[in-house]
Amino acid sequence: MALIGYARVSTEDQTPLPQAEALRAAGCAEIHEEQASGGNRARPVLARVLDRIRRGDTLLVVRIDRLARSLSHLLEIIERLEAKGAFFRSLQDPIDTASPQGKFTLQVLGAAAEFERALIRERTQAGLKSARAQGRIGGNPGLRARDPAAIRKVRIARADSYVARLNETAEDWVPHVRRLRPDMAWEDVLRIVNAGLPAGRPAWTQARLLRAVNRYVSEGFLPATVLGRARRVEADDRLPALVAAIKGADPSITLQAICDRLEAMRERTPRGRSRWQPSSVRMLLERAGRLGLLP
Repeated sequence: MALIGYARVSTEDQTPLPQAEALRAAGCAEIHEEQASGGNRARPVLARVLDRIRRGDTLLVVRIDRLARSLSHLLEIIERLEAKGAFFRSLQDPIDTASPQGKFTLQVLGAAAEFERALIRERTQAGLKSARAQGRIGGNPGLRARDPAAIRKVRIARADSYVARLNETAEDWVPHVRRLRPDMAWEDVLRIVNAGLPAGRPAWTQARLLRAVNRYVSEGFLPATVLGRARRVEADDRLPALVAAIKGADPSITLQAICDRLEAMRERTPRGRSRWQPSSVRMLLERAGRLGLLP
């Protein structure tokens, strides 16, 4: 069980040193620093921290706004930590998910977020009803008139909205894509991504994942090399490569947990069975090591 610090600054002119010193004084065993906008959810350093954090660890920040700029993003990160059996604490805010008081504060925040969403829905419905009663037609007048400038604005807005939606789930798939492509085929990358999704998160399709990756490449969030042709993998080497990829994502993962992950992916054992045993995983890991597939 370790205290893991995360420090973020928005611009190159700022320094994370004061945050790092405060985190070190609080007892952090390791501190990860990142220069990125708070509104950008596709933060590679944070993604790696969340991907590697282990059961019993605590993610520590100086202030909540160093981790997230929106309540929905904060709750999403804490949900991922809880799914791993890890905790979250802020030095300057009353949130510590390892304590009853901190959990209560989190529940209040979650209720406030749901109340805000309900208010927005209610106001939207009331506005539409009022507009219909006054004979106003909904929609953009410029679009109805096929104005090129209005059409261009809508396209830009839709593109920005799509990237914003991708940012909300980037931590689920970006680390896997960055680590596994182009060494692994998209079919296997997809299965690894879906097997590690938090409960209740809809599964990705290959078309949807490819569209997201292409967009992130065009935005500069991912290198173009991830779209390269996958290297040819012999049939006998595929399972060792798959097990090595799962182990690489979480070096502390147990053999039984790898078995559970492979069964969730509906991957068959070397003998064609549906149930995996730790001994089979150990054998594949040893073979992956001989093939140079393990870090």
